[in-house]
Amino acid sequence: MLGQGNFAKVYHARNLKTGQNVAIKVFNKEMIMRVGMKEQMKREISVMRLVRHPNIVEFYDVMASKNKIYFAMEHVKGGELFNKVSRGKLREDMARKYFQQLIEAVNHCHKRGVYHRDLKPENLLLDENGDLKVSDFGLSAMLESKKKDGLLHTTCGTPAYVAPEVIKQKGYDGAVADIWSCGVILYVLLAGYLPFNDKNLMEMYKKIAKAEFKFPQWFRSDAKRLIYRILDPDPRTRITINNIMQDSWFKKGYKQIEGPKLPPIWPARGDVSDVHDTFDDLSSLSSSNELSSPMSIKNHEQYAMKPYCFNAFDIISLTSGFDLSGLFEKDMNERQHARFATKRPPSTVVSKLEEIAQLDGRFKVMKQNGIIRLEGNEKGINEQLSIDTEIYEVASSVYIVEVNKIAGDMLEYRNFWNQSLKPSLNEIVWVWQEYE
Repeated sequence: MLGQGNFAKVYHARNLKTGQNVAIKVFNKEMIMRVGMKEQMKREISVMRLVRHPNIVEFYDVMASKNKIYFAMEHVKGGELFNKVSRGKLREDMARKYFQQLIEAVNHCHKRGVYHRDLKPENLLLDENGDLKVSDFGLSAMLESKKKDGLLHTTCGTPAYVAPEVIKQKGYDGAVADIWSCGVILYVLLAGYLPFNDKNLMEMYKKIAKAEFKFPQWFRSDAKRLIYRILDPDPRTRITINNIMQDSWFKKGYKQIEGPKLPPIWPARGDVSDVHDTFDDLSSLSSSNELSSPMSIKNHEQYAMKPYCFNAFDIISLTSGFDLSGLFEKDMNERQHARFATKRPPSTVVSKLEEIAQLDGRFKVMKQNGIIRLEGNEKGINEQLSIDTEIYEVASSVYIVEVNKIAGDMLEYRNFWNQSLKPSLNEIVWVWQEYE
C-alpha cells in the first residue's frame, strides 16, 4: 500500500507480463454510492482519459469487481512537490522549471476543455527524473459543465489557492481561476510560504479578494512583475497562459515539451483468463485507450486482420449493466468511442473505412494486428486526429465494431464523427449500441 484516503487505498502494482509498475487506486463501491461520489468519479475518469501529457499522471484503465472499483494509473515515485516546499523555498531555477511544467500541463488541459480547480503543491507529484506531474482531477470540470452564462458555479478548491471570483460565488471561468492557483503556487515555490494566510478564514478571503500580499526581499523584479499579473483580483484583466509563456522570466531556460505520442498499433492486450484469475468476482470492465479490457483481440502478430471470437464473459462485460464506460459520459458528444453491430464481413468494414478516409482526404489507413487506424495527415490544435477501429466476432456472421478516438482535438473528432464517419458507417450498421 502506498497511501490511504477517506474513500480509497492506493497500492503499488506490477504488470506480470511487461514488468510495468503502476499505482492502483481502489474504491469501495458501496461507500461511493452512499456518499454520493458517483458523479465525481465519472467525471474524473472522463477527464483523465481526455488529458494525456508528459506532465500529467497518466490514467491507464478502470476495472470493477462486485464490490470494488480500480483505477490503474502511472506510478510516480518522487512524492509530492509539497514535501520539497515544506522544507523551505526552492532555488529560482528549480522553481521556474516546475512552474514551466505546471503551465504546460494546465495549458494542455484547458485546450481540451478541462479545468482542474484544485491546483496546489499537494496535487503536484515528482517522478524519478524530478519532473512534475499534475494529479487528482477529482474536483475538475469539463467544458460541458458550464451554465448558460458560460461560467462555472461550483465553489470548490483549497481556500489558500482559490481565486477571488470563486469565493464571490457569482460564476467564474475555470481556466482563468486555474491561472490564479498557478500564481499562488509560483509564489510558494519562491517564498517557501503562502501569499495569503490567516487563521481566520474570512480574513484570508478578504486578502484574496483584494490580492493583498507582500513579497520577501529576495524576489527578483521580473518574478514580481509576473506574479502581480497572475494574482490580479480582476479575472477580466488577469494574464492569460499564452502571455505567461511569452514572459521574459518564464522563458529563461524554457524547453517546450513534446506532446504525447500515439500508442503503437499493437498495444498489449489483456487475457480473459488472466483477469478471471486475478479477480475472482469480476463482473465488469470497461475499455480504454491505453490498457484495454478483456474484450479485445488476442495474439494477432501473424495476421493483418482477424476478428476475435467473444466468449460468454466478454459478452457480459459489454452489456449496459456491466459496462462502466456507459457511466462516464452523458451523451455521444462527450464520448470518444462508439460500438455497433454488423452482419457484414470484416473485409466490408475495412473497405468502408478506407473509402471514408479516401473521400475525406485527411487520413491515411494503417492495418495491423486486427486494428484499423485512420491517422490524420495534418495536425489539429495539438496533435493528429487518430481513430482506431477493432472488429470482434460475436457469433457466426455477427460482428461488433468498436471505434475509438486515441488522439487529436475533441471538437475536430466530433465534427468528423457527426458529418462523415457515422453517416457513412450507417450503411453497414445493423444496430448501434445504446447507452443510458
